[in-house]
Amino acid sequence: MNRCLHALFLSAALAASSNPAVSQTDNPFANVTFTTVHSFQGALDGGNPGYGALILDPAGNFYGTTIDGGGQVTGGCESDGCGTVFKLDPQGNLTTLHRFGSVTYDAAGPYGTLLRDSAGNLYGTSWGGGTSGNACYGYGCGTVWMLSVAGKEHVVYNFAGGTRDGSVATAGLTLGTDGRVYSTTHNGGIVEAGVVFAIDKSGAESIIHFFQPFSDDGDNTWSGLVRDPSGNFYGMTLAGGGTNPNCGGEFGCGVIYEITETGTETILYHFTGLADGLWPYGGLLRDEKGNLYGTSQGGTGQYGTVFKLDPSGKFTVLHTFTGGTNGADPLTALVRDAAGNLYGTTAHGGEFGAKCAGGFGCGTVFALTPSGNFYVLHNFTGEGDGWDPVAPLTFDSSGNLYGTTSNGGAYDDGAIFKISR
Repeated sequence: MNRCLHALFLSAALAASSNPAVSQTDNPFANVTFTTVHSFQGALDGGNPGYGALILDPAGNFYGTTIDGGGQVTGGCESDGCGTVFKLDPQGNLTTLHRFGSVTYDAAGPYGTLLRDSAGNLYGTSWGGGTSGNACYGYGCGTVWMLSVAGKEHVVYNFAGGTRDGSVATAGLTLGTDGRVYSTTHNGGIVEAGVVFAIDKSGAESIIHFFQPFSDDGDNTWSGLVRDPSGNFYGMTLAGGGTNPNCGGEFGCGVIYEITETGTETILYHFTGLADGLWPYGGLLRDEKGNLYGTSQGGTGQYGTVFKLDPSGKFTVLHTFTGGTNGADPLTALVRDAAGNLYGTTAHGGEFGAKCAGGFGCGTVFALTPSGNFYVLHNFTGEGDGWDPVAPLTFDSSGNLYGTTSNGGAYDDGAIFKISR
């Protein structure tokens, strides 16, 4: 499987910039410490963590997935395996809970953030594998799967692709008020524009919305959904929203949308490809006041933005990336602390290590305060610390940040890192 799908939608060239972050005088993040907690080894314990954040249980254990590695190979998987589910304990010890590809028609390539129930069972999606065989570009159309506390995996639903349902599930699952889980697919549906779907406890799927390409609607989602207390969901599409010459004509710049459990969709914002950016990869973050926060590509510097959309529909660019040490190409959802500080990563920018793809830079971890001050917490070097961080960050119970890089580390198969505050 292609580990660099997101590169298809990035700028053809990223020029280096010497613009630094905000002055470090009185920097509240001056004393953060970066630690590489674990380096993945491919076939041994998994390789290349994807777009899913780590999740935390009450005992302080983290859970996550790798896109490939694990040593079990079926269908269109990479030569070192179809991916894994892992557990990281508070002491930094990693245990592989499951290796995908051990049976025919298994899930392959888990991309999104896991969902954990009160009993400790884990639920996720895969962008490939399943009973569709070699359909959907030769990799299979993807699945929804469950891993029990006892370590037994079960494929809950197999996507068929085409106009029947979705395919290429790149986002995690979100629990609805009705007990069903909801998410999106990148492809499938009408002209491969993707869908919003729900799955009940019996494994029955319902298509909540088919995205309508070449219209006001968005299409080709990459991220999943966030829910408000009333049960409404919010998401973004990577493309769509109508023809726009700033974003490849009919391809479109992407939208922010709201959708109910019954499928009523409202478009909240159309990206224009100007200062607001275009082609948003990451998911949304919702605060207690109903404000939505996210990131986009493009912007005035063509390196990405951080934005806010308030409940009245007012869109505000909170930060514009300038490349170089300031970072470039934020591809993840943000996280927020109690003080209102936002944290995220950029896939590029930062240090220009020799191992990093295409000379675009190895990526950064950043913080943005409510007053708009921007700080780089770490510049990845492409060495033992990894490079290409494309998953959201996660807080532990002490307020430390954990995350993953999709590449790099000691074995060049990705890494888990910690930023102590």
